[in-house]
Amino acid sequence: MVNISIEYTGDLHCDATHGPSQSKISTDAPTDNKGKGEAFSPTDLVATALATCMSTTMGIKAQELGVDLRGMTVSGQKEMSKDAPRRIIGLPSEVHIPLPKESPHRQVLEQTALNCPVHKSLPPEIARPTKFFWEG
Repeated sequence: MVNISIEYTGDLHCDATHGPSQSKISTDAPTDNKGKGEAFSPTDLVATALATCMSTTMGIKAQELGVDLRGMTVSGQKEMSKDAPRRIIGLPSEVHIPLPKESPHRQVLEQTALNCPVHKSLPPEIARPTKFFWEG
């Protein structure tokens, strides 16, 4: 179990501290929901979690395969509902991989991304289309 401590610092801002490392991140409400957008919003962190989880799990698998994914980028987006209750309805992402599309590891790396823990933790009603671009 990992402990994350949150302090509400006012004006819709929070500071989160990761227990094991003591590293910190701050959040703010988004501009479309009474905030100033001065930091990641809580829902932005969900999109960030998905993109970094795909990257991390692909990196783990690539290490096992002896493949270097250094330079891989993931672009994640977050789509919010227009109706109540306010919620995330889409998390589209694009993964740019510095390997040729003929790579023998293509299928296993794509499946690794699509089966990362965050992907598996999100409810099915959140659309998560993922496009892979093999650019090596």
